[in-house]
Amino acid sequence: MDTFYLICFVVGLVLSILSLVGGFGHLHLGRVHMGHGGHVHYGAHGGVHQHGSGISAVNGFTITAFLCWFGGVGYLLHRYSGFVVPVVLLLSAVGGVVGASLLWTILFKLLLPRERVLASEDTEMTGVLASVSDAIRDGNGTGEIIFSQTGARRAAAARSEDGMSIERGVEVVVIRYERGIAYVRRWDELSDGLP
Repeated sequence: MDTFYLICFVVGLVLSILSLVGGFGHLHLGRVHMGHGGHVHYGAHGGVHQHGSGISAVNGFTITAFLCWFGGVGYLLHRYSGFVVPVVLLLSAVGGVVGASLLWTILFKLLLPRERVLASEDTEMTGVLASVSDAIRDGNGTGEIIFSQTGARRAAAARSEDGMSIERGVEVVVIRYERGIAYVRRWDELSDGLP
């Protein structure tokens, strides 16, 4: 029984690592394809197709976690406790379910709901209000601006759009963004015409 539990543990651990390295997305293993969202495809032309509207609690990640925990708990209990084989098997299964449930709860209930795909509007630089953190010199002098975007503080290389120098600490607006450089104008110049 020790060998059985060790094999379960090692297989579960190796498959868990492969799942992690596979990028939490699409992983192809021969003719079996495990995709994002808890669906499984088998075969090249048709075969089994199961699609869920949400992520099922029984998926590739939780199955490998169950195997790993089942094998680890089973080995430790069989080797170092005085329980009989059926009790060890039952406690190992409970340990596997607890481990898989813990992983599912952390990944799919706590982390994934907070994830979202960024749209191009979320990272659009034109119109961003920023502060000059490194002065921009006359002509084509390059400085640096600091701004907030998608809830994070960011920095970018910046040049004055009209070629005039801009001192550190001045608020600016990004007029255009080309090849990694923000072309900016002073906020007070743009806001003078506003009511």
